[in-house]
Amino acid sequence: MTEANGAPPVEADRQAVEAIRSALNDALRGKAAVIEHVLACLLARGHLLIEDLPGLGKTTLAKAMARVLGGRFARVQCTPDLLPGDITGFRVFDQKTREFEFLPGPVFADVLLADEINRATPRTQSALLEAMAERQVTVDSVRHVLSDTFFVIATQNPAEQHGTYPLPEAQLDRFAMKLRIGYPGRDDELAMLAAAVGSADDGSADQVEPVGHARLRALQGQVAGVAVGPMVAEYLVDLAAATRGHRQVTLGLSPRGLLTWQRLAQAHAFLDGRAFVTPDDVQAVARPVLDVRLGIEPEAAGRVVSEILDAVPVPVYPKARRA
Repeated sequence: MTEANGAPPVEADRQAVEAIRSALNDALRGKAAVIEHVLACLLARGHLLIEDLPGLGKTTLAKAMARVLGGRFARVQCTPDLLPGDITGFRVFDQKTREFEFLPGPVFADVLLADEINRATPRTQSALLEAMAERQVTVDSVRHVLSDTFFVIATQNPAEQHGTYPLPEAQLDRFAMKLRIGYPGRDDELAMLAAAVGSADDGSADQVEPVGHARLRALQGQVAGVAVGPMVAEYLVDLAAATRGHRQVTLGLSPRGLLTWQRLAQAHAFLDGRAFVTPDDVQAVARPVLDVRLGIEPEAAGRVVSEILDAVPVPVYPKARRA
């Protein structure tokens, strides 16, 4: 791994990335590819939407993330009667001081798990928009700043759609990517059962030295500085145009989505140990980036993304001349 300027990284940065990776892999066994996407999302300062069945480790993943980062974890179980104030917080009147006091909600955490987000009403879902986009909330015209490393993991169950409120496009676009975890393999489930014997808690990240906010922000700053050459930038723009012209895409990639795609490609390159983005990085994160924001039917998503990638020529770099 190298820093964005091409210089070797300090050992602490290398250890920090590996500590996060190791803790998350311990929490979610047998899902190394999923963990790499989660890591990329975190380092790109994005937010994550997980669409999968209950019991596959979403809460365990979020808790492990908070522990290894050394931050506060909060969980919101979204239901139709959940109010915006239940997420952002609200003001109450203090009888002693005769003044209103602000009581912060669960959004004032470092890692927030919004479980079954599509069961909350649109009004409550919108309470997360400002928090996710600007890392702040406004309550009674007063602005409250959130953690600068605020990270949202939201989940929704694809098997139960009765009584749900589909996320509007404006909110979907706030998520950097959408992932599916899937069932673990047989060996991983056997290892999970063995590890659970005699243990009352998963404890997967308890023995890891917390990375800390300062180190995480430094890593995120390095990712933001990973070089994106003109040919790769043109490749991204051409891919975005291809999404807007595809016959099965109801909503083409927005400029904000294009910026998100570039940031995630930078994070992927950084995790792969490079100080520059290649077309392979762009393609590696294409499916989770496009899946969340193009309005594609789930059963057709893989094929549509493949068609979009096939429709745009991959940049070919000229060979260096021999001296």
